[in-house]
Amino acid sequence: MRLIQNDDLKRQFIAEWGYDHQFSFDVVQAAQLYLFPAKSIIVRAPDRPRDLLYLVKGKTKLYDTLANGKVALIDFFTPPCFIGEMELLDPESPSFTVQAIEDCWCLALPMATYREQLLRDTTFLRRVCQYLGRKNTRNIKTFSQNQAFTLSQRLAGFILLTANNDVYEEKHTQVAQYLGVSYRHLLYVLADFVKQGVLEKVGHHYLVQRPDVLARLAREVDWAPTTAERE
Repeated sequence: MRLIQNDDLKRQFIAEWGYDHQFSFDVVQAAQLYLFPAKSIIVRAPDRPRDLLYLVKGKTKLYDTLANGKVALIDFFTPPCFIGEMELLDPESPSFTVQAIEDCWCLALPMATYREQLLRDTTFLRRVCQYLGRKNTRNIKTFSQNQAFTLSQRLAGFILLTANNDVYEEKHTQVAQYLGVSYRHLLYVLADFVKQGVLEKVGHHYLVQRPDVLARLAREVDWAPTTAERE
């Protein structure tokens, strides 16, 4: 994580994503801008996030480490979206790990300083309620998509979402669990993509050679990650 002391860039992100419209008080001066490099941990469970973050550039994934040591993918997020809103609203809520898929830029408000003000801010609370509602809808849609669409369609969208600079390297066991399929079935479809020239296997990862083919397969599957309301 690196603090970016560039007021012009910070104001650009604020204007681009309507960050100031998420609150009823002036956050332009209060907010800080952070850069999280690709693959770095933004929030590491069970630690609580120090800041209320607002993702303005990049892609992240949310996952949980289970009691048996296995890692379960939960969701993916792209701009604009809050990170840490549940921990702000409910100090007793469980914390999950958030990792940057690619370089991520976040606006941040220190929770220790602004917690009480945020919890009294009706504009912010309304935005968060809308955002959490969309998160719930996203989870329901993911469940229904796992039953309604072929694995080729869903995996195509998943690869486009999680690839960084056309490099796809998610762990097969985690992906199979997230997509609700067997490990063998997942490997079969990946091998078919390689055979068709859509992917190229290089070591333990894949290079996306035909993003147009993946996009066509995924077109009927809504893979838009959860985002906050934008004005």
